[in-house]
Amino acid sequence: MLWRTACLAVALAAPAVGAMAGEPANPLVNGPTWESLRYDIAGDAAIADGAALFEVDAPYRAHDAATVPVRIHQLDPAARITKTTVIIDENPAPVAGEFTFGPAMGPLDFELRVRVNQYSDLRVIAETAEGLAMTGRYVKASGGCAAPASRDPELALASMGQMKLKSFEGAPGGRREVQVMIRHPNYSGLQRDQVTHLFIPAHFISELEVRQGGDLLFRMEGGISISENPVFRFSYDDDGSPALSVTATDTEGNTFRQELAKDSAS
Repeated sequence: MLWRTACLAVALAAPAVGAMAGEPANPLVNGPTWESLRYDIAGDAAIADGAALFEVDAPYRAHDAATVPVRIHQLDPAARITKTTVIIDENPAPVAGEFTFGPAMGPLDFELRVRVNQYSDLRVIAETAEGLAMTGRYVKASGGCAAPASRDPELALASMGQMKLKSFEGAPGGRREVQVMIRHPNYSGLQRDQVTHLFIPAHFISELEVRQGGDLLFRMEGGISISENPVFRFSYDDDGSPALSVTATDTEGNTFRQELAKDSAS
């Protein structure tokens, strides 16, 4: 599982996304790090250029390296993206998360927030019936994985597992657009306690599942590169279910479940 890989790597070693006016383009650089990662992530599978299938939107210079917004926006509605892998080449645990999507999520429009530890290619590999395709962005940010948590540790643990659903108006095609927010410190294992200066052990959400009724919207296997207090914004075809069911499991075996009523989302 991804969280085991992330822990091993550590031992060894919101608003919608959009480019600001005048911000430089940030295509993938494709440095030597990717060549060393490619086989472990995709094996011998061919990876096509994904630019015609989907786009990845991420800032050229991140305002906050610990919460970098990343939007995956499908361009070709005829294809069905069933899975994506989000990779930050230069992070201690490069695979931020693997996501599996149900049919109601297509065409995909999905946003998450990640940590970026140093200037890095941030790439997404999408899987369709035709195979794998990849595109991404180069992001200038540093220190995201080691940045101190934004909340007092005791307060963070006391509120851990709390969830909230927010709805947005105007999703295209009659779809519903929402944001799921989860309270969790998502400790990376690289942060220090501000009092003792000792490293805080890694403790993060390793599995997340969001459903409407009995049908899967998306499932995540996450690592240390998912931000503190994870946020996921996405659009989907609403089947009329009164609530979204969210289940999150972390690396200490805690499981949090909540039914988030759509009519109370704000």
